[in-house]
Amino acid sequence: MNWQSILQAVAADVAPVVGGGRVANYIPALARVPMQQFGIALATVDGEQAAAGDSHTPFSIQSVSKVLGLTLGLQALGPALWDRIGREPSGNPFNSLVQLEREEGKPRNPFINAGALCVADRLLSAHEDPTKAFNDLGCSLLGEVLAFDAEVERSERTSGFRNAALANFIKSFGQIDNDIDAVLGLYYRQCSIVSHCAGLARAFGYLANGGVQPETGQRIVSREQARRINSLMLTCGTYDAAGEFAFKVGLPCKSGVGGAIVAVVPGRMVLCAWSPGLDETGNSVAARLAMELFVSRTGLSVF
Repeated sequence: MNWQSILQAVAADVAPVVGGGRVANYIPALARVPMQQFGIALATVDGEQAAAGDSHTPFSIQSVSKVLGLTLGLQALGPALWDRIGREPSGNPFNSLVQLEREEGKPRNPFINAGALCVADRLLSAHEDPTKAFNDLGCSLLGEVLAFDAEVERSERTSGFRNAALANFIKSFGQIDNDIDAVLGLYYRQCSIVSHCAGLARAFGYLANGGVQPETGQRIVSREQARRINSLMLTCGTYDAAGEFAFKVGLPCKSGVGGAIVAVVPGRMVLCAWSPGLDETGNSVAARLAMELFVSRTGLSVF
């Protein structure tokens, strides 16, 4: 297939909805991001790359970083990571407290905020310097340390009252070991990672290639762990819209309120689309449509 022409066609078809939705205005630094932007890029496991639109415009990856946190957690702890974190869809908004009391502080999955906070706690226990662990992973994936947006991190710290409530509530059940401020600090830092569509399409290549990063041949996770991460992306990666994504896109996806959606085509490629305007579930309006159009044009799906 001519990937470049496909992405250009998708970008053209998506153009009428770019700017729709609303930015994540509860995070002040994200509220100022111009909405009339759209980028899309892909990287195949064979080394092909294609891109269209604002594919190299930097943005805050937000919850897409939860895949990196989960990767580090599985590297450090293996199956023991699941002692305090579930693997089921939540069916509730990503920052909900509703299920935690009934389920004694054990989050449903690692991709809702409560689960990502528990992963951050596990990383604090496993690494003397968890930020360095993220940077080392970035070097393994992209050949460079990760970039962090200090303004976004400060913005998250000053407005993250719901996340603070989640962390304290989980700790009240004994499911978090470390100091709450340290857990929140690591979580806000990982959410402030900055990348672009082309970079994320390359970075997540290991999930399309059985755990091995295509560009370097370095094993990041085991084949089984890559399969597990992909399965969680499919069932839990797009907040409480995961069922719709599975139905309309049919690929493992992870979204973030910065407007990015990363999709894995196992054995073939990684696709990333980005546009800041979000729908009511916190997923990018234009990037979501782009994923649907790409699958429709190519027939690439796990189903």
